[in-house]
Amino acid sequence: MSLNDMKLVVAGASGRMGQALIRVIHQTPGAVLHAAIGRPGSPFIGRDAGEIAGLGPIGLAVTDDPLKGLLEADGVIDFTRPETSVEFAEIAAQARIVHVLGTTGCSPTDDEKFAAAARHARIVKSGNMSLGVTLLAALTETAARALGPDDWDIEILEMHHRHKVDAPSGTALLLGEAAARGRGIALAGHSVRVRDGHTGARPAGAIGFATLRGGSVVGEHSVFLAGAGEDVVLSHRATDRAIFARGAVTAALWARDKKPGLYTMPDVLGLN
Repeated sequence: MSLNDMKLVVAGASGRMGQALIRVIHQTPGAVLHAAIGRPGSPFIGRDAGEIAGLGPIGLAVTDDPLKGLLEADGVIDFTRPETSVEFAEIAAQARIVHVLGTTGCSPTDDEKFAAAARHARIVKSGNMSLGVTLLAALTETAARALGPDDWDIEILEMHHRHKVDAPSGTALLLGEAAARGRGIALAGHSVRVRDGHTGARPAGAIGFATLRGGSVVGEHSVFLAGAGEDVVLSHRATDRAIFARGAVTAALWARDKKPGLYTMPDVLGLN
């Protein structure tokens, strides 16, 4: 450990993503685990964070006190629930630290609160922290811009494990937003998320979503651009949650010396 290491807090430390983050921080030069925060009432409160992540004891107990956990921290990485993420964003703003936000299912009201917190915090928010998905979104925007709506239809297919609670996934929506930017339209007015019964012909310019759930699938996403006599398919398949953890830690280290603001993963990769 160096005095210059970035002191990072993991929110949702006892979950699968939280455990992956603990392992990745432990392996990443320039980063150190400062605190691990679990939900109140969790059986993991008081247990060694290293033990629950499979590293063995590291001398740091999981706490359920966000204020105590973020004391003297440089940043917090947060894959929790929208209401919890809003709380962490407010604390990050008060502390003037980095908040890497990978929580999905956030409402427009939540997003307004994140934007307000970003006046004082450095917030990196993304529906998917994977570096590969970030590139996929950039490619989707480029393809949607090049292949116009009169001749090409866009459909986004995603599949996740049976325990995922929101749909479409944050990544699918991220890709939908990228496609909409490429077309110069607002996703909200062109999104088709449910098809059932006699739906009629597909509306021109629509961006369709299909959701699959089952088993232990970490995450699979495909963007289909369907034309007359030819298709273009852009895909990404995640096989290990560590890719999201690595992307989140990369984002935290990148944001450390930035001005307060609301950033995205394309900012981190220099794609904007």
